[in-house]
Amino acid sequence: MIDTRLSNWLLDSDPALRWQVERDLLDRDEDIWQATQAKVPSEGFGRELLGHQDADGQWAGGAYFPSDFRGEGPQPWTATTWALNQLRDWGAPASALEGTAEKLASVRWEYEDMPYWGGEVDVCINAMTLSNGLWLGADVDGIVDWFLDHQLDDGGWNCEWVDGSTVASFHSTLNALIGLLDYQVRTGDTERVAAARARGEEYLLRRDLFRRLSTGEPSYDRVFSLAHPRRAYYNVLAAADYFRDADQFRTGTGRTAADKSTPDPRMGEAIEVIRSARQNDGTWLQGHRLDGDVWFHIDAPTGEPSKWVTLQATRVLQWWDAAHSAPRDQQV
Repeated sequence: MIDTRLSNWLLDSDPALRWQVERDLLDRDEDIWQATQAKVPSEGFGRELLGHQDADGQWAGGAYFPSDFRGEGPQPWTATTWALNQLRDWGAPASALEGTAEKLASVRWEYEDMPYWGGEVDVCINAMTLSNGLWLGADVDGIVDWFLDHQLDDGGWNCEWVDGSTVASFHSTLNALIGLLDYQVRTGDTERVAAARARGEEYLLRRDLFRRLSTGEPSYDRVFSLAHPRRAYYNVLAAADYFRDADQFRTGTGRTAADKSTPDPRMGEAIEVIRSARQNDGTWLQGHRLDGDVWFHIDAPTGEPSKWVTLQATRVLQWWDAAHSAPRDQQV
């Protein structure tokens, strides 16, 4: 349990974050955090972002890029897929976007004019589309088949497969795993993707969530930069938070000291990197802020205490530490 000063700081926030603090860090009764979550579409971030949706169901007139983006300058984060990602992550109910799935069925990707809910050739885009489609009730079952068909020999995925890459990337693999876990959680269909997800997890675990196999060095310069929103890059906190979600899906209601298994020890060094970034007051700082247009910022600037990063890092450490608090004769 976190101290009162820190919990009060986190609770003084938008409903999109506050309900997750209530559920994940404070273990409040379900009716309390669900009442807060219900406010997401009508208050703060959720209401503002929903207000930017166009009559055709899109944001900024485009599927992945705004309609006026010509490929010059930083990637904008205002188009449809990015807006849906945020609303889903904030816990907005699908009912708040009634009719959106049907409207987007006539939208086309910028790449090869492919239909929106059919996905395209990019692993990360397809992972986001799978999660968003499941949430909104669109038919995205074909994207699951696509992932099974495009898993690489090393167990992961790579958005650059279309350009001939035969080795996976951390970022693409994590996004694929998140989408496939969402599929299992929402459909209950474990057998269809369980083996593929296990191979993808092993890809990350063999690398301790951050190392290149070839050199043992960190995979790239931002792998330890803990930032929110993550959007289009990989870091160890995002990976650890995925493994926490996957573990809670496996155990049903989350881990207790009575569980007889612990998270894979190969995550240990990454967990301690996350722990070491905690400030003396219990907060974590924003690692960096990606360039590119946004509708509005939802978190602190670079170098300032971040409520979103603090939420994610705290719940990861609570999960990890709870698992390792079990007596050794109960751990396997």
